[in-house]
Amino acid sequence: MKTFTFRDYYNNEVELSFSKEPFSDRPGHVWVICRYAKQWLLTRHPRRGLEFPGGKVEAGEAPEEAAKREVWEETGGIVNRITQLGQYKVKGRAETIVKNVYFADVQQIQIREDYLETMGPVQLEYLPREPDKNYSFIMKDDVLPRALQQIKKRKLTVLSD
Repeated sequence: MKTFTFRDYYNNEVELSFSKEPFSDRPGHVWVICRYAKQWLLTRHPRRGLEFPGGKVEAGEAPEEAAKREVWEETGGIVNRITQLGQYKVKGRAETIVKNVYFADVQQIQIREDYLETMGPVQLEYLPREPDKNYSFIMKDDVLPRALQQIKKRKLTVLSD
């Protein structure tokens, strides 16, 4: 199992692997890199900024189910196909978080009255190479670029950016 180790935006140690369950078979969180209609599908968090959907796995819920639910809740996106890319572990000051990373192909977006803790869907043709202040800290470490490399390597979608 090849593991990448680096520091995140808040200087926490992060370990990332593109193996199935290198850190836990019961991760507490999910993060979903989404494509819809040849664009990136993100959500706008009111405090953190632009980010891909994600959140906690609820009691009795499988991580893949949580990933689909989070996409629906935060963007109105209905997932057509979802693929687990890998998993990462963040050693924070207070706790250690294990998060599955997925790639989702979204078949349609439905308008929702409430996007729960976010402000709804945002579609982008390109992702910035260096995310600025409009983007969440989640978009600013090595997880995203390495996950994008995996998406390209596995030919899960055609990435022109």
